[in-house]
Amino acid sequence: MDGRVQLPVIHWIKENYAVDYVDMITEAGMDGVLVDENYSNMDRIDISLTKHNSNIIFIVGHHDGGGNPVDDETHKKQILIAVEKIKRLRHSPLGLWVSNEGKVEEITKK
Repeated sequence: MDGRVQLPVIHWIKENYAVDYVDMITEAGMDGVLVDENYSNMDRIDISLTKHNSNIIFIVGHHDGGGNPVDDETHKKQILIAVEKIKRLRHSPLGLWVSNEGKVEEITKK
């Protein structure tokens, strides 16, 4: 949702993956929202995968998020939990972290 991270994330994805377009499914504090056990609204992800032929999912969190006001380490843990949750349900997503300088980093690489 936060406009400060939209362009850095889009540019990073386009530079690192062979995609022409990036679907953005946003909600304030999305990393925290996705780890909520009661969150089951996966229809937007399904639309992106089936109707737009998306083949990569990224779970993105960022520094200083107003919708999920937790420290950076908690954000990163939530991203990794969300990645595992989505992996079980739909696809194999990748987790991205955007620092306070706007630097995008993949945090699910082993």
